[in-house]
Amino acid sequence: MTYAEPPLREPDLPRTAKVRPTALRTGWTTGACATAAAKAAVTALVTGVPQGDVEIGLPAGRRVTFPVARCDVEPRRRAEAVVVKDAGDDPDVTHGAELTATVDWRDNPGLRLEGGRGVGTVTKPGLGLEVGGPAINETPRRMIGQAVAEVVDLTEVGVRVVISVPRGEVMARKTTNRRLGILGGISILGTTGIVRPFSTASWRASVVQAVHVMAAQRERTVVLCTGGRTERAARALLPELPEVCFVEVGDFTGAAITAAVGDGMTGVVFVGMAGKLAKLAAGVLMTHYTRSKVDLSLLGAVTAEAGGDADLVAAVTAANTGRHAYELWEAAGLLGPAGDLLCRRVRQVLLRFAGHAVTVDVAMVDFAGSRTVASSGRWAA
Repeated sequence: MTYAEPPLREPDLPRTAKVRPTALRTGWTTGACATAAAKAAVTALVTGVPQGDVEIGLPAGRRVTFPVARCDVEPRRRAEAVVVKDAGDDPDVTHGAELTATVDWRDNPGLRLEGGRGVGTVTKPGLGLEVGGPAINETPRRMIGQAVAEVVDLTEVGVRVVISVPRGEVMARKTTNRRLGILGGISILGTTGIVRPFSTASWRASVVQAVHVMAAQRERTVVLCTGGRTERAARALLPELPEVCFVEVGDFTGAAITAAVGDGMTGVVFVGMAGKLAKLAAGVLMTHYTRSKVDLSLLGAVTAEAGGDADLVAAVTAANTGRHAYELWEAAGLLGPAGDLLCRRVRQVLLRFAGHAVTVDVAMVDFAGSRTVASSGRWAA
């Protein structure tokens, strides 16, 4: 049977990750909430009056009012305000976080922005932030500066703003911050001020950022994993590589490879399970379930090429899922040969997508992530 190379496709991102009968509720980024807290605190410092709500401008020009959960002021000396993050219907680990701004005067004109407890410290290059400084991204920094400037003239007076997040260290454990070199707390993020529910766009951006951080540390082999289980398996395969080399790409293999090529990487390793591998083998580089499905006819063709009989080919072609096909291969004693063929097909797709600018190795792991069952050759049994 002759193998025809599939066309390469990287579908557009879905508006949301789930189709629902009603619209999902948007929320606010940590950057927007920190901005609101900063403006409320500075206003209280200037007026001596605790603030119950505060209006800020978002980057696109929209004005939004935030409730202030707490505002304390020592007239003419110090003020503190808290805005509680509402992430809307996004499954965000920082939902409910208390973005806290503590402000006081400083002798020199201008704004001095600092990170307090619960805000991470940048320890590695590649994030576009000063190493040793707080993990407050460019857009939130600009938003805070503009909001403070609506209250005081920063060319004449100086203000120090310290952003902190109670329990931010705990929240950060559920993020990729430590791997990116952000230690001690969460990042203050956001490019629009608005959290879009189930934001696949934010995941894609985090994947690209992770590759950039790795490149900044002069690492040249990136290991793409689809999730936590595949990452554990990948670490077992490549124990010599530092943690920063392992990137959870989810559905965004294409974006990761584009970033890797752009950053001058020399090697890509992809570690995944049967379903994702089947989608990639079909040429689909953005594998979100709303934009792609497992091509079971492709798995049937792989079965035939691996030596499966007609009954097995028919059963795999009619399988319910990629996992079902995997189980059929395993029961028939064909998991190794069929899995190796599938990995080699994925390797060819990734090489084509990368313009052959990097080397590529592919491994398939079981559904527990406990063992490698097939590969494109590097880990051949």
